[in-house]
Amino acid sequence: MARCDGKVALVTGGGSGIGAASARLLAAEGAKVMLADIEADAAAGIAREIGDAAAAVALDVTSGESWDAAAGATVEAFGGWNVLVNCAGVLRRGTVESASVAQWREVIDVNLTGVWRGCRLAVAHMKDRGGGSIVNLSSVSGIVGDADLCAYDASKGGVRLLTKSVALWCAENGRAIRCNSVHPGVIETPMVHAYIAESDDPAAERVLWDSFMPVDFRGRAEDVGLMIVYLASDESRLVTGAELAIDGGTTAG
Repeated sequence: MARCDGKVALVTGGGSGIGAASARLLAAEGAKVMLADIEADAAAGIAREIGDAAAAVALDVTSGESWDAAAGATVEAFGGWNVLVNCAGVLRRGTVESASVAQWREVIDVNLTGVWRGCRLAVAHMKDRGGGSIVNLSSVSGIVGDADLCAYDASKGGVRLLTKSVALWCAENGRAIRCNSVHPGVIETPMVHAYIAESDDPAAERVLWDSFMPVDFRGRAEDVGLMIVYLASDESRLVTGAELAIDGGTTAG
């Protein structure tokens, strides 16, 4: 049997990067996958590539109504869902002095409140349907700080502890729902490429990013996707409230 037979996953940010890679890998392991993204056409393209095991829906993670619609579409397409992968996120440069209130609110609303909305909806849906698994994408920036990523660090640190709170609530209240956070290091995704390209000196910024990980190669979205497959599968049945770093040793020192 495939590792994720019987799983139905709702994957946010499914139109590109880690979300798209995770959806492909989950489907390859037997899961049905709903790809949800604010870029609905991108998500639909990935779903067509995957085939009959996948569908796509528009999702603005900052909107409760949009979350309800995405969950409803997943139930309509696949009868329910027992895996949530919260991949949607934004990366914005800004220090404690330079970041605007608008930037702060955008990053927190997408990266943290959006994840909370998803967790809340997943627990309500899964608790009476045999349980499930929630995987929240944090970052190494949720473990260690960056001087020029003030809002991003705060959002990803929040995801880290939100995950632990959800995990403990579910465990202590008899919900068979596991919740874990994944903390990538430098992973080659469109979001990272755009961040580097928009810097004042992209060549220097590329060198800086390449220096972050002790290993001498860059991470791929599939590297993170493989960890997500493990957390979605029953192989990880004792893993909850954990923070798993996929960072090439960045946080080891």
